[in-house]
Amino acid sequence: MSEKELNAPYQPVAYSLGSQTRVLVILTVLLLAAFGRPLVDLFGYALRSELFSHILLIPFISAYLIVLKKAGLRTGTSPDRRWALIAVAAALCVLVGYWVALQSGMVLGRVEYLSWTILVFFLLFVSACCFSLGRETIRTLAFPIGFLAFMVPFPDWLTTRIETFLQYASAMTAQALFGLTGMPVVREGLKFLLPGMCLEVAPECSGIHSTLVLFITSLLAGQLFLRSQWTRAILCLAVIPLGILRNAARICTIGQLCVHIGPQMIDSPIHRRGGPVFFVASLVPFFLLLWFLRRTAIEAKLSTPPKVRS
Repeated sequence: MSEKELNAPYQPVAYSLGSQTRVLVILTVLLLAAFGRPLVDLFGYALRSELFSHILLIPFISAYLIVLKKAGLRTGTSPDRRWALIAVAAALCVLVGYWVALQSGMVLGRVEYLSWTILVFFLLFVSACCFSLGRETIRTLAFPIGFLAFMVPFPDWLTTRIETFLQYASAMTAQALFGLTGMPVVREGLKFLLPGMCLEVAPECSGIHSTLVLFITSLLAGQLFLRSQWTRAILCLAVIPLGILRNAARICTIGQLCVHIGPQMIDSPIHRRGGPVFFVASLVPFFLLLWFLRRTAIEAKLSTPPKVRS
């Protein structure tokens, strides 16, 4: 090495976004090859599942969000590979848990198999992103990357618990709605004793799919239209009571029709195929809340005096 090169000022290593992306692409291709079978099984299952049909759209939505944020990506930062190691450690813990469950003789169904394997795939993909991309890039793309977690289907035990909560919460709210309408009703758990008939809130009537879709919508809407974390949190949390109220309104409507028109209304289209109608109706207060939060945030920003730099 010449004396001129020795005396040259130190130049930090330049981290090109293009080179980082190439590394990520290579790691992603390897992951797709390693998890090809579970991913094919996942998309085949999602095609036939009413609850998890949204999984088919998740990768495309995430890719669209990345395109939207592409202009704001900052280059020149190095990867923080400590987070990559943490994600790998989490994936290994999940794998060990899956192996222990199998060795213990626990019978795991198709959904459990997909939940374990796709969760491992997601964690390893997060690790690949943290290993390849710079700190600022990861910070910018944190939401699109994290959004891929919705590709992981709920295991049956979690789905059952969510359904049970929504069933009882909807039944309690529907009882209040019946009372407001003057309908005489006696509730026994999930059963409603109405004049001339008995109505029961089944697991299929819990509204879990509509609530999950509305929750995902709230995350996307908050990311695209709201800037502060507190307004995004309010929008997401509002989905739970909104979903319960929507489902209770459907139960109350069906009960009123059965009492005033006839018990045959239990087999009417409003019961069998009326879910999308009530879901669209629930979007009205949802978007009103989104508009209010966005307007409130804008007005608060405009009313804040600018900081004067000395």
